[in-house]
Amino acid sequence: MLPARPDTPQIETPVIPTDTRTRRFVFVLLNNFSLLAFASALDCLRIANRMTGMKLYDWRYASVDGAPVTCSAGAEFNVTSALGEVGRDDTVLICGGLNVQDETSKPLLNWLRREARKGPAIGGLCTAAYVLGKAGLLDGKRATIHWENQDSFSEEFEEVALTKSVFVVDGRRMTSAGGTSSIDLMLKLIADQNGEDLANAVADQLIYSSIRTDQDTQRLSVPTRIGVRHPKLSQVIHMMERNIEEPISPSLLAKDVGMSTRQLERLFRRYLNRSPKRYYMELRLQKARNLLMQTDMSVINVALACGFASPSHFSKCYRAHYETTPYRERGSHAGKPGAEEDFEEMEGVFLDDDLLDGEE
Repeated sequence: MLPARPDTPQIETPVIPTDTRTRRFVFVLLNNFSLLAFASALDCLRIANRMTGMKLYDWRYASVDGAPVTCSAGAEFNVTSALGEVGRDDTVLICGGLNVQDETSKPLLNWLRREARKGPAIGGLCTAAYVLGKAGLLDGKRATIHWENQDSFSEEFEEVALTKSVFVVDGRRMTSAGGTSSIDLMLKLIADQNGEDLANAVADQLIYSSIRTDQDTQRLSVPTRIGVRHPKLSQVIHMMERNIEEPISPSLLAKDVGMSTRQLERLFRRYLNRSPKRYYMELRLQKARNLLMQTDMSVINVALACGFASPSHFSKCYRAHYETTPYRERGSHAGKPGAEEDFEEMEGVFLDDDLLDGEE
């Protein structure tokens, strides 16, 4: 016999909320939305209702045109309605995921701007901070977005104070970085609205033992990510990640951590099996790829944003690492036919990139 569903038993001692009003959430699902980010947020509301025995939260699902929406995992979801009117006390959560730029349509932006004037709380889960930014709803505010989209977001929305936090609540605007960060955001909202006891009870039901705040960052620490716990190596990599547009020479990096250049070389070879220059190059090319795929920046501007002073050197390094050219990587966004050749011919416009010339 199958075990009973978790929702079947009654809660013997329901948690008493501090506010018994029913709050409505409107989840706007974009095609290719992140299922985990959406489901994490929704289940927090469901569990809050169950733990109190009250309908503290109500919700509906919408898509831009009312048609079913497919998540990034390929599952199709029916929605309640197309975009419609929301009330001042409602909370709108845009659920983004892959290719969020392509899903940011004019009807969606117009609807957001119109409804925002009524004053509801509006948030973006995962990559949907891009939608809010495009609608102008994050101007002058703090926000966050999935770490893969941070580079492109900061390039396009300079008026937004982008953070690396797992979530941000700034007035009536909220953003979360995706994945399980939706849980942290919803627990924050539940605690503010109905008390810490209810938020903790929801976390317990989710077996979520480490509730994060808006002071926690998205990514693992450098030592955890690279699998090496060497303080000076971590310090150098952190400096590299913070100085992509204007790279720092290996000699200065070594000096800043009290090492010789030769010692730094040995340290990188020992733990990462590559030179500091090669590791730095890979970081810069990774950012370049993000910008190519997620923005409409020209290839030359992408090269400059990633510390390449020579367009031809950028193209050569990109091809060597990714086995394709920057223009081919961008695909349909590459521009006019022959653009790659035009790009290559511009080598003389800039100074040579002497920092990485001769790189192995």
